Amino acid sequence: MKKILLAIAVFGVSTAALAQAPAPKADEVAKFKEVKYNFGKIQQGKPVTHDFGFVNAGDAPLIIENATASCGCTTPTWPQKPVAKGASDKVTAGFNAANAGVFEKTVFVKVKGYDAPLELKISGEVVPAAK
Repeated sequence: MKKILLAIAVFGVSTAALAQAPAPKADEVAKFKEVKYNFGKIQQGKPVTHDFGFVNAGDAPLIIENATASCGCTTPTWPQKPVAKGASDKVTAGFNAANAGVFEKTVFVKVKGYDAPLELKISGEVVPAAK
């Protein structure tokens, strides 16, 4: 009887320990050089872009399934082919500086095999064009 109770206790403790292990995150394989970029002051009506460079730090080719923006004024582009182990590539965030004012936008990068997307942020201030 004692052996059965001991086996149940060991099984319960090991199951609880395994259940609490954190899920791997996409930022552990897609190592971005930066995740935030501030354009500073940009002129209204002049679109801008920024490249967020990354390295595949995983053991297998990295596939970016998609990249979506928090609004229509931001247009992301991403590698359409797998990125080999140890190779570098980039996600580009384009911003249409149509409206004057301070902005902060997010690009959500979905890496295949990971539930939570990575977040890249761009910010700055659009100033009225000189007349």
